[in-house]
Amino acid sequence: MKNKYLAALRQEILYYYKQEKLNTLYFGGGTPSLLTTTEIKEIIKMFQIDEKTEITVEINPETVDYNYLCALKNIGVNRISIGCQTFDDKILETIGRIHNSNQVKLMVKQAFDAGFKNISLDLIYGLPNQTVEKFESDLTQAINLGVHHISLYGLKIEEGCAFYNNTPDNLPDEDSQADMYLKAIEITKKHGFEHYEISNFAKKNYYSKHNLNYWNNNSYYGFGVAAHGYIDGVRYANTSNINDFIKNSLTNREEKLLTDNEKQEEEIFLGFRKISGIDTKLFNEKYKINFDKKYKTTLKKYLASGHIIKTQNGYKLSTEGIMVSNYILADFLE
Repeated sequence: MKNKYLAALRQEILYYYKQEKLNTLYFGGGTPSLLTTTEIKEIIKMFQIDEKTEITVEINPETVDYNYLCALKNIGVNRISIGCQTFDDKILETIGRIHNSNQVKLMVKQAFDAGFKNISLDLIYGLPNQTVEKFESDLTQAINLGVHHISLYGLKIEEGCAFYNNTPDNLPDEDSQADMYLKAIEITKKHGFEHYEISNFAKKNYYSKHNLNYWNNNSYYGFGVAAHGYIDGVRYANTSNINDFIKNSLTNREEKLLTDNEKQEEEIFLGFRKISGIDTKLFNEKYKINFDKKYKTTLKKYLASGHIIKTQNGYKLSTEGIMVSNYILADFLE
């Protein structure tokens, strides 16, 4: 099936890609390390890139070894994102992960040894039996490994995940999860990380260029099963059924042409995810509106409560605002 999938993927790329130079290329959304490095190399060769292009591959610790990492580096991959989740082996077992903490630590060391100078770790907070102290230990261990970037996600129980029909009763409550998030802000800052997006922390000059492109609401391609993209004002989502994708990778997608109002709403939602916030001058130029005037009532409300802060260029969420960002954004989107 893998060869059929790769053939369908190549067909999709050849049909939709317009041969412009890419600033970033990201292999993720599953387990791309199931591909051989030769297969990844052949995909990379289909795109116009240069030495400045950020090329990221997501990796699960149990799927690769040192030789694989060396081969990735040799074919031009320059950024690795590792799915750690936690360094607590008991919790890893509870959530169904087949790797352990030592495998993560070994992989980070091997990635450095292979020559990678841009390594990111994914951590999750709000896991079963996780305490603030255990989560603080996760953060400290991640930082001590010398990684350059940490992505931090709150546990979400969605349809299809292991806990959907059997939610454990040992999940941290909302207050504990909030304490974990605040602890992450405190600890990462103390160790020289910059909190540049709600869920992301990086050493200086190590922001994820690929994800910043999302949050700046710029265009991007999405190729492959279950991929999402945004091109020429059209958001699209490929089928999540791999067999349907293989049968026809060119038509099994849903498309939506965004209205001007929908574009503005997405710009607000994504812009407030950035810690720097929204640049109202750029917003006004892009959408031909007056941001301060249009959202006067909402801005006044949250400036007064301290959930939004006026910046030199526009507005951003305060730490308190980040904690209730969904409620705030809902006011802007109404």
